[in-house]
Amino acid sequence: MSYSIAQLAPTPYFSDYGCHVRILEEVRALKRLGHTSTVFTYPGGETPAGADVVRGHRIPWQRGAHVGSHWNKFLLDPLLLITALTHGLSRNFDVVHAHLHEGALIGSIISKLKGIPLVFDFQGSLRAEMLDHGFISPNDPLEAVFEALERVINRLPARIITSSDHSRNILINHFDIPPERVIQVTDCVDATVFRPRTSNEVRAEQIRATLKIPDNTLVVGYLGLLAGYQGTPHLLEAATRVLEEFPACHFLIMGYPGEHTYRALADRNGIGSSVTFTGRIPYADAPAYLSAIDVAVSPKLSETEGNGKLLNYMACAIPTVVYQAPVARELLGEFGRFALPGSPRSLAHEILTLLTDANLRAELGDSLRRRACERFSWEAGARKIESIYDDVLAEAG
Repeated sequence: MSYSIAQLAPTPYFSDYGCHVRILEEVRALKRLGHTSTVFTYPGGETPAGADVVRGHRIPWQRGAHVGSHWNKFLLDPLLLITALTHGLSRNFDVVHAHLHEGALIGSIISKLKGIPLVFDFQGSLRAEMLDHGFISPNDPLEAVFEALERVINRLPARIITSSDHSRNILINHFDIPPERVIQVTDCVDATVFRPRTSNEVRAEQIRATLKIPDNTLVVGYLGLLAGYQGTPHLLEAATRVLEEFPACHFLIMGYPGEHTYRALADRNGIGSSVTFTGRIPYADAPAYLSAIDVAVSPKLSETEGNGKLLNYMACAIPTVVYQAPVARELLGEFGRFALPGSPRSLAHEILTLLTDANLRAELGDSLRRRACERFSWEAGARKIESIYDDVLAEAG
């Protein structure tokens, strides 16, 4: 049976990072199974080809990308609710699939008005995200307020989907959600699109030449958001240490926002000539750009959010260095190189270990590719989501 799904995405979808990629790939995989999705989202962002996207009203003073928690959301969310009510109540949806906590709150209203089940795609703790993004500080009175709000929202859906076992444990053990209502659907990757460099060697060399990366150097790469909680300052500090010991390498940092700020930091560290910042890379171009790197890195500091970029690294057979964290361990298994959390010195050590050992790079890269193909396909993920829809609709009668 095919389902019509109202997807609630309180973010400027699509914007080439994080939760946007998960939403995009879920929608695509569900479409391949015969289901249709309408994505209700913020203004801004790009509309993927063939997608049904309905956007909320724009705020005149909003400019540029806002990543994570920000005050504009307190206006954007009511506007998104109005848009969803205006365009959604007259449509025949079978289920509401909400992303992020704001989406779950908005989706609960649509769910009740239309009498259809709500499924919540949990992509990290609301309170933890606000702390990670500096929206609130530890021991701020607002921390308790958002903790209480998060507890309320987590009890609204019929099912909660998590991207990691760690997130599932948080919901069960910290928020007291019954285990049967929390289903893990791990972040996945399309391994037919994200492929090893050997399948695209010419394109890799073209990208290196276009970016003016010196010949005969090994490239350490990062692709994702640039932000403090993503560990971008740590990466630059580690790069400084690595280049002192291994000057025959180059750092390729791909993503946004704030690339000018981080470029200035690299210059102050004296490594500006050995670091290339590309700015935003369209998601469609990500496989080609990843083929240009020899070692991947993700020094993410958040312990509750997913880390889907690791799966792209894995599918491209790139040996990967991360800060030790439950989500990273779940994805990489025994084949990652794990640095001590929050330690640029340890991060540099693990990067150097890979740069100086070609056999280890090849061995880990092949193992990660194999793990991605065997355990993290979107076809399997979509089937699991479909079964969740089956269950909640059966319960609803």
